[in-house]
Amino acid sequence: MGSGGEGSTGFALPRGATGFFVAKDGPLPETDLRAFRSALHAAARAAEGRLGEIEVQEFPRTFHIASVVDRTGETVVLCHAHHPWIAFARERRNWYAEEFVDPPSWASVFEAAGFVVLSGERLATPLSGVDTSAFTRVEWRQVRTYGVTTLGGVLFNAWA
Repeated sequence: MGSGGEGSTGFALPRGATGFFVAKDGPLPETDLRAFRSALHAAARAAEGRLGEIEVQEFPRTFHIASVVDRTGETVVLCHAHHPWIAFARERRNWYAEEFVDPPSWASVFEAAGFVVLSGERLATPLSGVDTSAFTRVEWRQVRTYGVTTLGGVLFNAWA
C-alpha cells in the first residue's frame, strides 16, 4: 500500500507517526517533553518575545501545542508526541491538514535541541510522496476514513 521511499521528500514514517499502536507491539516512543519545553524557552528568547500557553498532548491528539509571542504576533508551535518533529501554524487547532506555515527565523533553536523542524512545503507533501510502508491496516483505515492526504495531516491529527 505504501510507496517504497522513492517519493520526492525521502521522508519515511516510522511506527507511531500516526499515533496508533497495537498493544502487543508495546508502547510508542515518547518525545522528551522537558527538551521541548526547554527549546520553547530558548525560542522565545531568540524571538525576543515570550512563551505562550503550553498544552500537553492528550488523547486523541498526537501532538503537544504551544506558542511563542513576539512583536509580529503569535506563532503556534507543534511538537509530535512520539517523534521529535516540530511544525508551525498560525492558530491553535486539534487537527491540522494544510494549515502549516514555514518555520520562523528562530526555529533553529529546535534543531539545536535535537528536533527535526518540518517546513510547510514538506508537511503539504501528498502521502503518495512519503514512505508509508510501516503503516498498519488500522492506520490506513483511519487515513481513508478521515480523508487525510498529506504528511502533515497524518502527523498532526486527532483521530477520534
